[in-house]
Amino acid sequence: MYSEPEPDIAERMRGMHATAATALDATPIGSREAWGWRGRTLSRPVATASGEGWLRLVSAPADKAGGKLWEGPQEAERLMPPAVPRPRLRERRTWTEGEHGYLAELYDKITISTITTHEPTLRKAPDLDDAWWDALSTALDAIAAVPSNRVAVRPEYLDRAMPQYLSMAIDTKAPAWTTAHGDLHWANLTGPTLTILDWEGWGTAPAGYDAALLHSYSLLMPDTAAEIRRRLGHILDTPTGTFAELVVITELLQTTTRGDNLDLEKPLRRRLSEITNPRPSGRGNLVE
Repeated sequence: MYSEPEPDIAERMRGMHATAATALDATPIGSREAWGWRGRTLSRPVATASGEGWLRLVSAPADKAGGKLWEGPQEAERLMPPAVPRPRLRERRTWTEGEHGYLAELYDKITISTITTHEPTLRKAPDLDDAWWDALSTALDAIAAVPSNRVAVRPEYLDRAMPQYLSMAIDTKAPAWTTAHGDLHWANLTGPTLTILDWEGWGTAPAGYDAALLHSYSLLMPDTAAEIRRRLGHILDTPTGTFAELVVITELLQTTTRGDNLDLEKPLRRRLSEITNPRPSGRGNLVE
């Protein structure tokens, strides 16, 4: 989904991916590579005795390997209902070598392409039918109903970050919390048939968080953003959905201070103004 990382990282990850393939009796197929952010993950299609699969390798500093992100896909496999289309996890391995810890996960191969390939932001309108949108709406409702003690967004973060990055006094108490995928963007969704990828960070978040994140990553394509609001209005067009948008805008504006998502900054601030300074027919605002 992202560009190939620096040569030393790429070499290390390719070597460890080969180690993982051997451990899981898998053989890489072809030359396709799917890199994660800054080379944190490397995935490739593989052949196994039970059919083709997808081998994903995750890397982290040895002292940070494990915990919520490490266990997310395994917990999703155990807890997510059939209404949530996702790759099935077959096997996993963890190990440490030198300064890095590794997690290898072997999934069933998904043959349908993601809607974007290299980044979360939408830059071309997707051609998605009613069945796709209905499946997404059903999946988000099903995810929200899964009980979990995992955390995707922390209240402490809202208390600290929302006033800072929204540059305003605001009530940071979420109206409601539900379970969320936590990283619902276009590079984690397939089409024309829906599959939801990347289950590392799922957990509780302000209600409406997933729909709000997808909407924010669509702001460069206004027609698609409007379609999201039409299709997921039961989530977004509520006080809880409005609050979730403010949470997502906070997070993405914070990323711009690190040099990421720079072309989203203006549309995010425009959307922030629409929320906090609504037209007379609007629903009101959340500013104190």
